[in-house]
Amino acid sequence: MDHLFIINPAAGKKDSTETLERLLERLPFPRKIVHTAREGDARRMTEAAAALGKPIRIYACGGDGTLNEVVNGAAGHDFLAVTNVPMGTGNDFLKLFGPNYRSIFSNLEALAAGPQAAFDLMDCNGKLGLDVICAGVDARIAAGVHKYKRLKGVSGRWAYLLSLAEQVLVRGICRPMTVSMGADRWTQEPTAILCICNGRHYGGGFMPVADAMPDDGVLDVLRVGKVSLPTFARLAGQYAKGLYWKYPALIRAYHGQEVSFSAREPITVVVDGEIMRDTTFTVRLSEKKVNFFYPAGASYAPCV
Repeated sequence: MDHLFIINPAAGKKDSTETLERLLERLPFPRKIVHTAREGDARRMTEAAAALGKPIRIYACGGDGTLNEVVNGAAGHDFLAVTNVPMGTGNDFLKLFGPNYRSIFSNLEALAAGPQAAFDLMDCNGKLGLDVICAGVDARIAAGVHKYKRLKGVSGRWAYLLSLAEQVLVRGICRPMTVSMGADRWTQEPTAILCICNGRHYGGGFMPVADAMPDDGVLDVLRVGKVSLPTFARLAGQYAKGLYWKYPALIRAYHGQEVSFSAREPITVVVDGEIMRDTTFTVRLSEKKVNFFYPAGASYAPCV
């Protein structure tokens, strides 16, 4: 079995790459180490590994964006398996494995020897996602964080607060959107949140569907329609804890394989932290899967 470590030096703290490379030097098995330099490199490196046609375990060393690129390159190849070595600020997908995910997935020897499972993927207009897709005010806030982070002296927390204020207080929570999910359809109606889950966590601290499973062949979809600012503020904490089922009048749930949505103006959609914009989207359960490996003893069963 070959082992390929794809390291994103831009992820995490300044010394994250040096720390990881010191750990890699101590590993008792051969491995190949490559570094990304620009967006798309992790996917291209994974596709190059796939072209070899032999079993390889690929380690996405970075955040959710690095993992997403590797997943898109490895999807549908049964002889490849991927994992995530946490170097990013969020690593939301790994939270599936519990609060100690950073220490669990930083034990590289245990990780290399661990089991693997075939995980479902979401297809969003051709881009694959492993964790969560959002298309409401949460997506616009996430996109705004990237914008504000580019300003000199603005930290991650301040970037989030500035984006939150802009999208919620200035621009407004809802946007008119046509949404179809199962037997339900809303035509150009105000939509605050549209969230499609294969994993459980996104946005740093939100767990909208606490029992979502990445291997059950089901997409868990939540839609929040028109809500006032006070109602949104009260609802946000409950939504973040996966308590959507307590608010059936405000949050509509659907568990299936496909959802579509559109608007007259471009919609901001975030797929595993990666931003897309278009006026029409279809998200469906992909025919492709990806093998994901993790340390023995770790579990992604929900704690509910």
